[in-house]
Amino acid sequence: MYNVYSMNDKSSKVTQIILEIFRLNGCLINEGNELVKDLGITSARWQVLGALSYAQKPLTVPEIAHDMGLTRQAVQRLVNEMTADDFVTTRENINHKRSRLIELTKHGQDIFNQAMKRQNQWAEALAKGFSIHDLNTALELMTLLRQRLEQEKR
Repeated sequence: MYNVYSMNDKSSKVTQIILEIFRLNGCLINEGNELVKDLGITSARWQVLGALSYAQKPLTVPEIAHDMGLTRQAVQRLVNEMTADDFVTTRENINHKRSRLIELTKHGQDIFNQAMKRQNQWAEALAKGFSIHDLNTALELMTLLRQRLEQEKR
């Protein structure tokens, strides 16, 4: 078994943080699924609704995938399902014939708003006991790690 503690202190700590983020991501997906299951969405569908709602304009599948850190194939599958369920609709993209624009339907926006109301209450409860300084520090570190990883891909 590989021992992360045999690395130097900083690389070991980064590895421990990454492993904790993987665990946290699993917990967040499970919690998100529970929070919105009666709305007819999953955490993955919620991500797509969120990308479209926050953009406040139609997006292509590759744009949604990039914004949410998902694969294009996964987003395309979700968009197909969500179109059939009237959460999103597609329309022609005058800038790219093969990459249609995806936009929220009224139903999709309503569901997203309900999900976010629940999420806000959940986040308030989860934030109890943390200082704003601790939360800002955690956010800064995760943002810097993500930015560094994104720069490595270029």
